[in-house]
Formats: sequence, C-alpha cells, structure tokens
Amino acid sequence: MNTGVKLPFYARISLLVIGLYFFIRMLSITQAIILPVIYATIIAILISPAINFLVNKKINRAVSIALVMLSSVLALAGLLALLSAQASRMSEAWPQLTLKFQQLLTQTIAWVAIFLDISVLKINTWLTQLRVEFFNSSSAAIGSTISTVGGIVAAVMLIPVYIFMILFYQPQLVEFIHKLFGADNDKKVSEILIESKTIIQSYLIGLFAELAIIAVLNSIGLLALGIDYAILLGITGALLNIIPYLGGIIAMTSFAIIALVTKSPAYVIYVIALYSLIQFVDNNLIVPKIVGSKVKLNALVSLFVVIAGAALWGVPGMFISIPLLAIVKVILDRVEPLKPWGFLLGDVMPPLVKINLDLSDISKKIPHIFSTLKKKP
Repeated sequence: MNTGVKLPFYARISLLVIGLYFFIRMLSITQAIILPVIYATIIAILISPAINFLVNKKINRAVSIALVMLSSVLALAGLLALLSAQASRMSEAWPQLTLKFQQLLTQTIAWVAIFLDISVLKINTWLTQLRVEFFNSSSAAIGSTISTVGGIVAAVMLIPVYIFMILFYQPQLVEFIHKLFGADNDKKVSEILIESKTIIQSYLIGLFAELAIIAVLNSIGLLALGIDYAILLGITGALLNIIPYLGGIIAMTSFAIIALVTKSPAYVIYVIALYSLIQFVDNNLIVPKIVGSKVKLNALVSLFVVIAGAALWGVPGMFISIPLLAIVKVILDRVEPLKPWGFLLGDVMPPLVKINLDLSDISKKIPHIFSTLKKKP
C-alpha cells in the first residue's frame, strides 16, 4: 500500500525554487572552500595519466606526484616570466601611452563637439563628473578588492596541497564513490567516472593546445602589423579566449585600444580584421580538430552558464563553468529520469558556418606539384 503524500504542483515548484536558492547561496558562501577543491580536482584529473605512467614504472606514488607537479610549476613559472618581461616593457612606456591617449581623447572630444554641436566645456564637465563618480566608487571598493585578492592568493597557495592529496588518495576516493552508490550501480558509476575523466582530460589538453596556437597566431599577426607589445597582447588574448564569447570581445577591444594609442585609427580596422580572421580559423578549424566534440554544449546554455559562473564566483567561475557543465551533462545522460535535461544541454543543431578541409588530398598533391615545377626549364 502506497502511503506517500503527493504534493500539488505549486508546492513542488515552491520547494524546488527554495532548495535551489539555498543551494546557490551555500555555493556563494563557501566559495573560498569549494573553488580551490574544484580547481585542484580538475588539475589532478588532467595530470593523473603522467603520474600513473611513473607509478607503472615502479616509482613511488608520492615521488611521482611531486615530480609531475614540480615540472608543471616550472613550466608555469617560465610562462609568467615571459609575461612579466613583456609587462615591464609596457609599464616603462605607460606615461607615454597615457599622454597619447589623452591627446586622442582631446581630439575626439573636439570632433564630437563639432559633429553634435555641443560645447566642448559641457563635454569636459560631463567627463569630469564621470571621473569623480568612478574614483568615488573605486575608493569605496578598494577594501573589498584587497580582501578578494587576499582570498585568491590564499586559494592559489592551497590548490597545490589539494592536488597532492587528491592524487595520493585517488584509489581510496574512487573506492569510496563506488561504495557510496552501492554494488547495484557499480557499472553505471564506473561509466560516469571514466567518461567524466576522459572529457576533462581531452577538453583541457585540447584547450591548452588551442591556447598555444592562438597565442602564436595573435603574436605573429600583431608583429606583422607592427603593433607594440605584440607578444604580451597575443598571449593575453589567447588566455582571454578561454572564456567563451565574452573573452573574445575583451581581447579584441584591448587590441584595438593599443593600436589606436600607439599607431593610427586605420590600424584599429587592421587589428579587428586580423582578430576576426583568427577567430574564424579558431572556430572552424582549430576547435573542431583539436578541442574536438567531447563537450557538446549548445551556445545558449554555455553563455548563460559563463555569466552565471561570473556572477557566482567571479572570473574563476567563468573559466570553470564549461567543464563543470560538461560533467553535469554526463551525469544527466546516465540517469534515466534526467535524460531530457541532458538533451537540453546538448547541441544537436548544425553549425552556422561549416568548412570541410581535407588535408589528405592536399598532401597527396604536393609531390605532384614539386615534380611539375622541377620539369619546367
């Protein structure tokens, strides 16, 4: 006999909304605890194949973890050294850049005053008011900014410790998850764990490869145009490109501003055209071939999740939102009642622009082209 109480629809919706509110609130409150653990878990999954390789070579597990982490830290330190060297060059020229920007702003104000028939004095007064309001709000936010930066530094210091512990206790943690869901669900739990690990590894490895290629393309393109600080801008633009949709807009704007200040207005068009071309190549060639289709999420959900991640956890939430959503989709696809939600998160629509580039045909034609050229006198 079924003695369960069936709640009306409005009561179930109300409980769902209340539960969702408290869940999101708890995620926000425990940000300093949860966020480092999530990042550490994802990084641990990423480097676990290297550690397993060393363990299979009869190297102690703790030593293997230490060696891989040390190599990763040295590589990251090299990248930071390159960025800091480029940033120091930019900081030395910052007064000159500021002066050029001020001159450009004065010319723009004069042009706007003539075009709109507005007094230059009124425009300058309006800009002064905006500047005062900005500095007042900035000074009010200095304390919270300092505390936020302190929290980020503390989290960065904790992440390596978490990574080491997660990797060291990995067998025990996996066994705990299997025991938690029982022997009946052992097969399904194994599938979810393996697929989540595969998605994270393939997605992040492809993402790093894409980052390197985009950084090289950005730097070469900006150097060809003669834009100052091309390497710094190229690497920064590649890092911002990790943030879906929003990162590209920020990168292109920064490129255009530097080109406008250091060159002439015509270079803004050149830079925008260059960045658009690189993004076209990235979206149609690099991402499908290198990043792959492991994370099949539709653009609407991805954009919403990136904005929600920024609202909940700031910039770190933007970077981590897509991998987390991909893991959620894997779980939804494996649980029968939740499969419609997994379908909603997926992407079944054809791409707006599709380019089929078969490199095998080109490689077959290259020897024939060279042989033809040799035969010509």
